[in-house]
Amino acid sequence: MEINEQQLIEQITKAVIAQLNQQSAQAASTGSMHGRERLTEKTSYEGYPIAKKSTNPKEVVIGVGPAFGRQITKTITGIPLDEVLRNVKAGIEEEGMIPRVVKVLKTSDVCFMALDAAKISGSGIGIGIQSKGTTVIHQKDLYPLSNLELFPQAPLMSLETYRKIGKNAAKYAKGEKVSPIEGDNDPMVRAKYQVKAALMHIKETEQVDPNISMIEWEEK
Repeated sequence: MEINEQQLIEQITKAVIAQLNQQSAQAASTGSMHGRERLTEKTSYEGYPIAKKSTNPKEVVIGVGPAFGRQITKTITGIPLDEVLRNVKAGIEEEGMIPRVVKVLKTSDVCFMALDAAKISGSGIGIGIQSKGTTVIHQKDLYPLSNLELFPQAPLMSLETYRKIGKNAAKYAKGEKVSPIEGDNDPMVRAKYQVKAALMHIKETEQVDPNISMIEWEEK
């Protein structure tokens, strides 16, 4: 059977992704990279202040991923993460609410990041941001996958989108009626970015620390 160049690329891509996903799953389940080669060095956050639950009803907590601002500084399409964070916070502030940023270290799953952020938020609303850009708005009393809004296609996200996410999260916190953010949908995005997404997820997962849940965090 003749295999053309495109088929060969697809086969190689699938093999690489399968290997990366296996490594990611092993790291996520054990919290350890023993016996496996790292893509990046692990950062120690020992001594950082542990994030505590707040009682301020005006607060919306943003939980960023373990590699955010350190091993990964830009989204999957190259948007600087400090700009992402600035726009999410601006959206929250424009609605009269108060943003607070924590780094979630015990998981690389964006839904759990958002839920953990919501659980310590004074308003009960949290936002999770993976370092590649995938984002979730969550509420403290929902199941992990039953979020308020999910933005899974990071390559289609813009700074305007992140600002809108901050505004919507703040509206949820205020108990106001919220119109879900309309997003673009491109079926070719996954194929185009799947290798880069897998590599970024590996870098994120390598920084998972099961011994530290969340720390107070604000990139300067």
